[in-house]
Amino acid sequence: MRTFSLLFAAVVSLALVGGCTVGPNYRTPDARMPGGWATLNRTSTQPSIANEQATQIATWWERFGDPKLDELIAAAIEGNLNLAQAKARLQQARALRAVSAGGLWPSVDLSTSYRRSGQDSGISTGSNDRYQLGFDATWEIDVFGGQRRTVEAADARVFSSSADLMDVRISLVAEVAVNYLNLRTSQQRLAISRKNLELQQRSLDLTKRQVAAGFAARLDLAQAEAQIANTQAQIPGLRQSAQQSVLELALLLGKDSSALLAMVDKVEPIPTTPPVVPTGLPAELLRRRPDIRRAEGALWAATANIGVATADLYPRFNLVGSIGTADSKMKGLFNWSNSLWSIGPTISWNVFDAGRIRANIALAEAQNDEAKAFYYQSILIAVRDVESALTAYDFEQERRQRLQASVDANRRAYDLANQLYAQGQVEFVNVLTAQQALLNSEDASAQSEAAVAKNLVALYKALGGGWADSEPNPVVAGSPAEK
Repeated sequence: MRTFSLLFAAVVSLALVGGCTVGPNYRTPDARMPGGWATLNRTSTQPSIANEQATQIATWWERFGDPKLDELIAAAIEGNLNLAQAKARLQQARALRAVSAGGLWPSVDLSTSYRRSGQDSGISTGSNDRYQLGFDATWEIDVFGGQRRTVEAADARVFSSSADLMDVRISLVAEVAVNYLNLRTSQQRLAISRKNLELQQRSLDLTKRQVAAGFAARLDLAQAEAQIANTQAQIPGLRQSAQQSVLELALLLGKDSSALLAMVDKVEPIPTTPPVVPTGLPAELLRRRPDIRRAEGALWAATANIGVATADLYPRFNLVGSIGTADSKMKGLFNWSNSLWSIGPTISWNVFDAGRIRANIALAEAQNDEAKAFYYQSILIAVRDVESALTAYDFEQERRQRLQASVDANRRAYDLANQLYAQGQVEFVNVLTAQQALLNSEDASAQSEAAVAKNLVALYKALGGGWADSEPNPVVAGSPAEK
């Protein structure tokens, strides 16, 4: 036992004193983030203005002030099946990390056996029983850190899986909001078409009276009827669009569509955008954008894999041992005087491999260079996405203002044309033209109102909004997110 103790102490001392971790240690690269948003219009006079104030956008949809939207997003987070799959993938990554970490510890196996043997010499026969019970242990001592680098790579994969989960949730919230906006847009366009149908019906009634009195031609009557039929033809398509949005929402919520179809007929306004939209600074994207975090996880894993490949250049140290008992009778297994044991270290070293190990190291280094370039590219894409969303949001607001002015002018033109036609001062074609212009401008204005809101959704998505910082951190300790 004294020999065993000395041998064990010598091997463990080798691991603790002489041990090292080969390969480069991971360090987050310089972010190279701009100081501010280049396209942010700080002098904008639009109703809703974006600025660089710090913001908490984990629940950005609440800024629309629409309880139904809040309810739908909460239900989607609870029941969406894509989100459930992403959570399961994160659990898989954590389990694989635990498998890798298990390689750092000894492996102990229990074995038991019974064997009966005999001999028949032709003169006499005999047989022997042998019972055996024992433990076999193997421990690869990670002197040069190859196994620790393997665990580190697994940590990086957990980090990337958590980023995937973030990405699914951020995209889910944005999709629910967009489909909800599509539903409300279709409803508003339906309301506009029906309101214009009432105006057109009044014009038709007036035209009928004019024709009956001999003040108008039957052509005017046919044109009025054609315009009504044309407006009526738009309604089925708008109803179908509203129902399609509800079907998409049902899928996102993981529910049967029948539970939501009542929303088609319950008309609600398009949610209004908040007066101020704080965006924060570009540097905040490093924490909030899942694609950047996923790219960093890939870079972290690639860096660790260099160490995994480098460890193959060095010898491997294993400590193996066994202890057990054996006897011809089962009760003898519990007699310590029948014990058998062995222990000893083994060393293996691949001294010639025709350059295979160094080729693997070169491969890992090249993969690391690729991952670093992808990380920087992800940052550029993230900044581009936000800048594009800011531009679209700002210009669509300007377009919305112009369209509203057009609606006001066309409404005045219609009222005037209708009045003059009743007095016989203009042709009926002027009424038809004014009616169509009013319908078109109101319809375009409603679509622009929705586009402003959807551009704001795209901005929040580009900023990485929708991941609750208050939720448990899905990242393992020691990850880049915690450095």
